[in-house]
Amino acid sequence: MCEADRPLPKEANGEELVRGRARMVTEDTTIGPGDWDDRDLDGEVFRRVHFVDLDLMELADHGAVFEECSFGNVRFNVSVHENAAFVACSFRSCSFFDASFTGCKLTGSTFAGCTFGLLKADGGDWSFTSLAGADLRGSTFDGVRLREADLSGANLEGAALRRCDLTGAALRQTDLTSCDLRGSDLSTLDPHAVTLRKAVVDPHQATVIVTALGLQVRP
Repeated sequence: MCEADRPLPKEANGEELVRGRARMVTEDTTIGPGDWDDRDLDGEVFRRVHFVDLDLMELADHGAVFEECSFGNVRFNVSVHENAAFVACSFRSCSFFDASFTGCKLTGSTFAGCTFGLLKADGGDWSFTSLAGADLRGSTFDGVRLREADLSGANLEGAALRRCDLTGAALRQTDLTSCDLRGSDLSTLDPHAVTLRKAVVDPHQATVIVTALGLQVRP
């Protein structure tokens, strides 16, 4: 049996067919350091699984699905996630240094007490996520859907939110100092409620912000 096919040591394991392909399914269990063999994920499915005290550094995650899972003190540093899904998951005291998410779905997930240095998200859907108060300095979100995401009180100094859909996002007391916002939807941004010092915007966004400030632009 190859490494990627080795089942987790829980009777909750099973298989289901997804698009004609058998996928390993793990449900309603807890996985700690003694239950996890280092391996690359290839489309596995986890439902209501509690991940605790795991070192997933440099993990390669291709199309894995996590539904209503919780992660406590899990290290995702330098991990790579492509077309993966973390739906309605909770992350507490996890680290994401230099982790990358490409085309991933994180809708409805919450983050508390996590570290994110140099996190990179390219595309995907992070709508309804809660990143309130998160330290996202130096992180990059490019082409990410962040509709109604909670970024209130988050520190995005020197970060990038390029070409992102921020419709309805909570941005109260968010620090956007030196943040690259070009191409993002700022239609619901209240410039009075955020820190915009040295933020980088495009001409259209500048007009939106000026209008929101109640100013008039005349030749």
